[in-house]
Amino acid sequence: MNPEEPIEQEIQAKGLTAPRITPADIEANIASERYFTAEQVTFSTQEGIPDSLRTLTFCVLVLQNGFTVTGESNCASPESFDAEIGRKIARQNAINKVWPLMGYALKEKLASQ
Repeated sequence: MNPEEPIEQEIQAKGLTAPRITPADIEANIASERYFTAEQVTFSTQEGIPDSLRTLTFCVLVLQNGFTVTGESNCASPESFDAEIGRKIARQNAINKVWPLMGYALKEKLASQ
């Protein structure tokens, strides 16, 4: 379940219909997404890569207008690292950065009307 779903359901149940950004708007604004770990970045040397680079996951969201937003995740214990969970957390952290950007754009649009 999307973390925003319970709030979105409450907003709809209360009939709050003024212009706003929805989770669907956020998803529709994502043109593409990329994931990688710090371990996958090219370094001058590959010797002695610390475990912390193997578990540091990045998500890059490319928005419809070409702007990029990043999110990251890391786990304290390499034994607990799960790539899929790391990508999910990194993506959610990136999406959390999209909300204020789209909110600002909507407010600008409403102010100019």
